[in-house]
Amino acid sequence: MIIFSDIQLLRGGKVLLENATSTIHPGDKVGLVGKNGCGKSTLFALLKNELSLDAGNCQFPSNWEMAWVAQETPALERTAIEYVIDGDREYRELERQLLAAEQADDGTKVAELHGKMDTIGGYSINARAAELLDGLGFSQHQMQWNLTQFSGGWRMRLNLAQALLCRSDLLLLDEPTNHLDLDAVMWLEKWLQSYRGTLVLISHDRDFLDPVVNRIIHIENQTMHSYTGNYSSFEVQRAEKLVLQQAMYQKQQKQMTHMQSYIERFRYKASKARQAQSRIKALERMEKVLPAQFDNPFSFEFREPSALPNPILMMDQVAAGYDDLLILEKIRLNLVPGSRIGLLGRNGAGKSTLIKMLSGDLPAKAGDMAYSQGVKIGYFAQHQLETLYLDDTPVQHMARIAPQATEQQLRDYLGSFGFIGDKALEKVGPFSGGEKARLVLALIVWQRPNLLLLDEPTNHLDLDMRQALTLALQSYEGAMVIVSHDRYLLRATTDDLYLVHDRQVVPFDGDLNDYHKWLTEQQRNERRDQQATKPETNKDNSAASRKEQKRLEAEFRKQTAPIRKEITKLEKQMDKLNTIITDAETALSDSSIYEAENKVLMNEQLKLQGDAKSDLEDVEVAWMELQEQLEEMESQFNA
Repeated sequence: MIIFSDIQLLRGGKVLLENATSTIHPGDKVGLVGKNGCGKSTLFALLKNELSLDAGNCQFPSNWEMAWVAQETPALERTAIEYVIDGDREYRELERQLLAAEQADDGTKVAELHGKMDTIGGYSINARAAELLDGLGFSQHQMQWNLTQFSGGWRMRLNLAQALLCRSDLLLLDEPTNHLDLDAVMWLEKWLQSYRGTLVLISHDRDFLDPVVNRIIHIENQTMHSYTGNYSSFEVQRAEKLVLQQAMYQKQQKQMTHMQSYIERFRYKASKARQAQSRIKALERMEKVLPAQFDNPFSFEFREPSALPNPILMMDQVAAGYDDLLILEKIRLNLVPGSRIGLLGRNGAGKSTLIKMLSGDLPAKAGDMAYSQGVKIGYFAQHQLETLYLDDTPVQHMARIAPQATEQQLRDYLGSFGFIGDKALEKVGPFSGGEKARLVLALIVWQRPNLLLLDEPTNHLDLDMRQALTLALQSYEGAMVIVSHDRYLLRATTDDLYLVHDRQVVPFDGDLNDYHKWLTEQQRNERRDQQATKPETNKDNSAASRKEQKRLEAEFRKQTAPIRKEITKLEKQMDKLNTIITDAETALSDSSIYEAENKVLMNEQLKLQGDAKSDLEDVEVAWMELQEQLEEMESQFNA
């Protein structure tokens, strides 16, 4: 088992955990939850032996095999399926030894190694790797692609598949759904339910956590609190605990007030001085009960739009795409006040393309698309974070769109999005991705849009902010279109589901469970079709057809070359910034840097770390936007 005993963890001089204690038993499936910045990812780094404790003790089984998702994928001329198989290091070592034994004609050794290979399931490893890749959305054809042919989002899926293939005793997953669409999220949920090892999962998706975990470790007030059951059970238990804590706090406050009153009355009276001193010492020794924090720190609502034209938008036989590549066609869609639409569809089907076209960022390629007079669009996508002015404060951003409002009015408003006190006056540059996303949402909400377009709005948001956003959307009066892999958000805020599939956008008759069944049926049909066409494929695989296929692939590579070039440039920038962050964190992990004579050096490293993290988030947002566009183009080309 893993035992944390009175541990202390510091990052950049900030205390993340203090005297924290918890135990993870073999076979536990633990959801690690808490607000952004509370230390969840730092705890993962401790388990991966990437940093050491500042105090306390961590006992970890020395014979456990660990697996986690790598953050980088080497640009190798290696097929996807072989790269995934590399995740089973023992298999690769046995494979190497077996080859050497066969070359040495050592029959005894060969027989011994074949026995070991059979024990670890080595003869089924190709089938297991293909099953993982299929579940994560890779076609049979893509499994034979080289790593260099995949965009960054798909490379992250390869890293996830590699981690899942590893026969691990402990699996660490930090927000594994961030690079997945709803289809792959549903598949991963099923896979983790059958995982036999110990799982520690960081996620802000309650619908993903609930069916997977059987324990919750909640990081709050610099310590770890353990709860039995899934996330929904944790919420109930924590609410009951908070009620009890508040009662204890009020009782203690009453007791302390009484003791303090006695001290003030009698501390200078000779006959009572000893009793007064005794109460002073008792007050000092008393372990203080913290007041319970019942309220979500975020609480906002969409203000009534200044106008609600009906209809808001009309589309008839509309087509969308990039350059000569058609993504969607024959779209017929009318949006009216109160429309609450969630978009479903497989990765690359065109959901984000539709949102971009609705926002006006992407012109329609054909058909009639008309907005009514007075339409005001609120558009949230990850690239919107790039529009923020890094040297300005949240108040300055608000003042730009609300020049008539007083500073106090703007600060009160920003407080409902978590920018409390001086946080509203800090520069945006060093903000985390979650803080930038909250600011973009604050700017959108203030402007009273009557058409709201949300493309994966929860990616950087913690559970509290997701809950606040869900409640706000439930009372929104305008028209709304959402793309999200967060099933709780879709279920709680949308009335109608539309399926983006086969270049069409059509109403989906069913709920998210029905969509999962539809998806399973689609995958079954595709596998059946692949099996049925194999003989034809072999027959048609003539030199002429191979030549034509290569010509088409060359044309596609030429068409997408500018996007790939920009992606490569951004990836080099990310590598450089990650190196700066790692070097700064290494310097800050040395306790001597916090001594008085090294204060200047410490501040320099903190500034380097903060600036690099801010720049990295901006580069990542631009990278993700281009990846998304490239993935949609690749999906259509493969189809």
